[in-house]
Amino acid sequence: MSRQLLLLRHAKSAWDTEAATDFARPLNKRGERDAPRLGRWLRQQGFIPDYVVSSPAERAKQTALRVCKELGLEDERLHWEPSIYEATPGELLRVLAACPETARTVLLVGHNPGLELLLGYLCESAPTPADGKLLPTATVAQLAMPADWRQLDPHCARLLAITRSASLA
Repeated sequence: MSRQLLLLRHAKSAWDTEAATDFARPLNKRGERDAPRLGRWLRQQGFIPDYVVSSPAERAKQTALRVCKELGLEDERLHWEPSIYEATPGELLRVLAACPETARTVLLVGHNPGLELLLGYLCESAPTPADGKLLPTATVAQLAMPADWRQLDPHCARLLAITRSASLA
């Protein structure tokens, strides 16, 4: 059974807020616009996840909720995983290993540098964009994955596409 992983970096966050911590920073206006745009695009492409797991950091949480609303997924289908915030590739691999065996498409909403490092671990090569940013905010990477979420060896996946919200305008 082939599987698909959608790695989604949270949408643009606000820096000029009253947020007490980095974890509490919300989306800015651009992020509030880009997250639903990505959700609509995922729906139009037929990329409907069986399982959604997200960092509970405010900007990632807001992104996941907006994307899933556009996908027609109820909030209770989202799984909040604190270890995604500031995660290493090893921690993200553990998150993926905990995905249900029946999940064919997983949407993982998180942060850099963890997502870019995970992408580098899973895929042998990814094109370096002109701006040098592989996964800027509000960007989704689509990967073809092996049959078992628990056995993800280096370079076991194939990068199918990287889509930036900005390119969907």
